[in-house]
Amino acid sequence: MQITANGIQIEYEEFGPANGVPFVLIRGLGTQMTHWPRELFGGFAEFGYRTIIFDNRDIGLSQRCPGEGISGDAGDILAMVERGQSLKSAYTLDDMALDVIGLMDALEIKKAHIFGISMGGGITQLLAANHADRLLSGTIVMTAAHFQGLGHLNRVLVYPETREQHQETWVQGNHEWGSPGFAVSDGYLREEAGIAWDRGYDAAGINRQALAAVSSGDRREILKTVALPCLVIHGAQDTLVPPEAGKEIASLIPDAQFELIEGMGHTITPRLSPVITNLVHRFIDEHRPNLEPAKDPA
Repeated sequence: MQITANGIQIEYEEFGPANGVPFVLIRGLGTQMTHWPRELFGGFAEFGYRTIIFDNRDIGLSQRCPGEGISGDAGDILAMVERGQSLKSAYTLDDMALDVIGLMDALEIKKAHIFGISMGGGITQLLAANHADRLLSGTIVMTAAHFQGLGHLNRVLVYPETREQHQETWVQGNHEWGSPGFAVSDGYLREEAGIAWDRGYDAAGINRQALAAVSSGDRREILKTVALPCLVIHGAQDTLVPPEAGKEIASLIPDAQFELIEGMGHTITPRLSPVITNLVHRFIDEHRPNLEPAKDPA
């Protein structure tokens, strides 16, 4: 379904009871809402949450946001870095945080639990620091308080691919940074990547997201001001963002809870999903008397 949020078109889906307490999930760099395992968002829905997933701007079926004079070509971007030219991003992670607020406004949601992974975890940090009045809690997963700078762009920039190339890239990537203790088959990964490619694989859009992420600045100081129940989750086997980054976030947010999951890398798989949903639901349940409004009548 499409809805106008923060002045752009956002693709989203809802699961669970319409009168449930809202729960919004935010994806990471270059990934679509179809990358969420059904066991994850379905698990939250079964717990009674009004569960909302969506495509971030510039990805999947959501609106492209190119920005005037902003290149989304990986070769052009790296050449500019090599020449020492300053790079501008078409938008910021703050804009993407406002997309979430806009989505909540459009869906008439006053407050929600927010769950963000990787780049989405960076967005969740900004929401917790700058829009705490709209959050019930924040779950910050497999991310850092400050992303690597422009010198590390070559690790995250992507190039146009055929469907088959994208499938193989996704398989090989998961071999490097997946969750070994909760692994999925290569067939599962190829199907997942094929679905994403069919919906709208767009290298330029992914690269614009990457520019927004790496230029997002250091959030360590503002995290000290967060006055919101926050759960920080990280995988012990995360090879993209080391567990120390998650521990740092938890140390900065007052009274944050940190959970390190053995066997988890930089992805949430169907087998890992129940571990995550139970952990998050238990955290919310422990804080429920202080953070959740009464449900609307059915």
